[in-house]
Amino acid sequence: MKDKLLLWIEGPLHFCLAYYLQKMYDCEIYAIIDVTSKPKKFYANQDLVKFKKIWFFHDHINKIHTPDVGYLSSFEKKYDINIWKLAVNERLFYNFYNFHKFSSDEILSIDEDACKLFENVLNEVQPDCLLTYTPNFHHLELFYQLVKAKGLKKLILSNPVVGYKSRISEDREILDSIENFNAIENSNRGFKDARDYRDKHDVAKQIKISLENEGYSKSKLIKAMFEFIFFSDNNHEKTHYTYFGRTKLAVLTDYLTKIIKIKVRERFMQKNLLRDVDLKKPFVYFPLGAEPESNILLGAPFFTNQIEIVRCLVKSLPVGYELYVKENPGQVDREWRSISEYKEIADIPNVKFLHSSFSNKKLLENSSVVVTLAGSSGFEATCYEKPSIVFSDAIYTLLPSVHRIKEIEKLPELIRTCISEKVDPADLDKFLILLERNTFDFDLREINTKIKKHFLHGGYLVDTEITESQMKEFLENNKSMLEKLSLEHMKKINELKVVKTNEK
Repeated sequence: MKDKLLLWIEGPLHFCLAYYLQKMYDCEIYAIIDVTSKPKKFYANQDLVKFKKIWFFHDHINKIHTPDVGYLSSFEKKYDINIWKLAVNERLFYNFYNFHKFSSDEILSIDEDACKLFENVLNEVQPDCLLTYTPNFHHLELFYQLVKAKGLKKLILSNPVVGYKSRISEDREILDSIENFNAIENSNRGFKDARDYRDKHDVAKQIKISLENEGYSKSKLIKAMFEFIFFSDNNHEKTHYTYFGRTKLAVLTDYLTKIIKIKVRERFMQKNLLRDVDLKKPFVYFPLGAEPESNILLGAPFFTNQIEIVRCLVKSLPVGYELYVKENPGQVDREWRSISEYKEIADIPNVKFLHSSFSNKKLLENSSVVVTLAGSSGFEATCYEKPSIVFSDAIYTLLPSVHRIKEIEKLPELIRTCISEKVDPADLDKFLILLERNTFDFDLREINTKIKKHFLHGGYLVDTEITESQMKEFLENNKSMLEKLSLEHMKKINELKVVKTNEK
């Protein structure tokens, strides 16, 4: 009997994965496809991948209706999934979306339709495995949690805490080949060796190179705007709740407003955020997370107010210590934060608010403790011999010097414990050995940059038509990368089969 693979497709990459898996692996392939109007035509009519069946996600989200609260309540109890926890932290539904204000009934209506679709698909297909990205939006997270609750296998493609590596795992927070941590035979790698490894796989450097490769292209931007204004019917503004309110005028107005916001906010940052502080003074380091970001909204759902976290940290410091807060360089992609937010953080007593250009390395080297909501700074802190506190589960929280906090009242005690804690290089060495076993050399950011250039006008426009010849060209030009990605998925699928056999 053939294995049944269910893919979540929200762009060309997982379609390409399906294409090469089909060539290498005797299986049935099903897909839920989450795309806008123009690319939908390609996925509906293409002959490159012989899907057993496909469902277009937004076709099953009906017009807003009175939600069936009884159904949603029973769904929550049956699968132990908290719908409102996901919904309130959906960037589209609350706090970050400028085009439409969703009512409670609208949100529940959308989620009711999504839940019913997901249940129906899983009941019909009964897949052996789900293949997907790390969830960015709440509806994919909802589906992931449902698959998990049903005890089905899933493979999540993601970037780990080191650059130029990719990871395919059952759980985004837990290493699949986890074993008795203390039983791992370390390789006597010291802190300097670990820092060299981290520098070789520097995520920030990888992202910078990726952005440089994408490059700002005025011609592509103008072409994308021209196509959007004159050749897009923009129908998904009415059919896709992820685009509600995004009329052409509203989108253009928002774009121009963002340009102005960036310039005004950067002027404020230049004048008011610090570029020079005394690094010899005792301090706790808190790098702000970029907002909105799924690793915070989904990974740390009860700790999303970073200004309040800053206040809690200051309240928890021993006398003699200061809190150094640094703006995230990646926040520029979200037009920075509002000036009122910058002022609010800077006005908190015993806080030094640092400019985004301040050296992260110097702060890690000189801090006493590093605190992060959900980023990689907790791992980086360990490389610099510093204990850390994190507000979400991460693959590196198995390190003894990384402390996952769930109760905010315990911060003062935990910070004092961390200040006197010594990091053991053997622990870091064991973690890097485990990380190597759970990752493979594959630049996910590079392939996504290629996708943006080939299909999306450099990333400036998502709703673009895809032709079969265009897809064939991409598949051929990137054959070696895509075949490698497919082989890595097959390797993981076979590992899951062994696990499944052993469980019987």
